[in-house]
Amino acid sequence: MTDSATDDYNGATRVEYLLGAPLHENAVRQWPQLREIVRGRQLIADVEGNFPELTLEIGRRHRLGTTIVVEWTCNYGDGRLYRNVTIGELVDGTVTHITDYWGEPVETPKWRKGMTDRLEMPADGVWKDAAHLGRH
Repeated sequence: MTDSATDDYNGATRVEYLLGAPLHENAVRQWPQLREIVRGRQLIADVEGNFPELTLEIGRRHRLGTTIVVEWTCNYGDGRLYRNVTIGELVDGTVTHITDYWGEPVETPKWRKGMTDRLEMPADGVWKDAAHLGRH
């Protein structure tokens, strides 16, 4: 179920915008691909601030009890689109833990062609194109 109650939340950090909920002061955010973790709302904002050209948009946001799952797309300013999933854990209305997974789209390997179908991705659908991304 998509959570529309938080669609208009535009927090001080990009991840607050994505999750539609405020971060706890001691929130932790982790990126398993990089084997990194950042601790604290201010440091999370500081890391995000190093990407001034980044544009992004939410495809779908789901709230499942105390868990928020967001599918989203971003462009770091170089024209390449990344498809991402962010998972947030809520405690007393604030996000305490965030895990981000992302990846740049790649072409289907030749060996898989014929085994899979193309995923339809309209420009304004769940997986936005570059023209439908905004600064948050």
